[in-house]
Amino acid sequence: MSKFNPYKLSVEYMDGVTATGPVIPRRHTLTHSDLTGNLFLTIGTHYAWNKINPNRDEVLGEWNLSGNSFSYHVYLYIDQGEYTAGESSKRNEIFKCELPLALTAIRYGDRFLFDAYPNLDQAPIIVNFMSTYPQIARREVWGTFQNFSESKLY
Repeated sequence: MSKFNPYKLSVEYMDGVTATGPVIPRRHTLTHSDLTGNLFLTIGTHYAWNKINPNRDEVLGEWNLSGNSFSYHVYLYIDQGEYTAGESSKRNEIFKCELPLALTAIRYGDRFLFDAYPNLDQAPIIVNFMSTYPQIARREVWGTFQNFSESKLY
């Protein structure tokens, strides 16, 4: 896993979203540059589809509310049948390896929201690995954002 560097993260708000609201709907689109290692976080009421590249290696996430409980859902596009099982397996391993970095970037990039709503740090993170291969397609719980907070960076 790469080490998170806050100086390599750019944050952009869209759709009238601010640093502290709203929580629902609030969606994150995290993309990166393979050349520079820079991360780009777009926060809005919709995903930033215009920022997504053909490799589909972005991390998409959104807050959900069920009753009084928040949860954060992540969507990772492993494949839609255009890759072989071996290629999809390799993409899956890369996503698993880099996901802690991505979650740390999302937590850090949206830290003002977490400051305004500290209970979000205890919300479960549910990761959806989307694949046409049943051995790869799954849903996992990846803890909570308190595991990926800036206090864990140093």
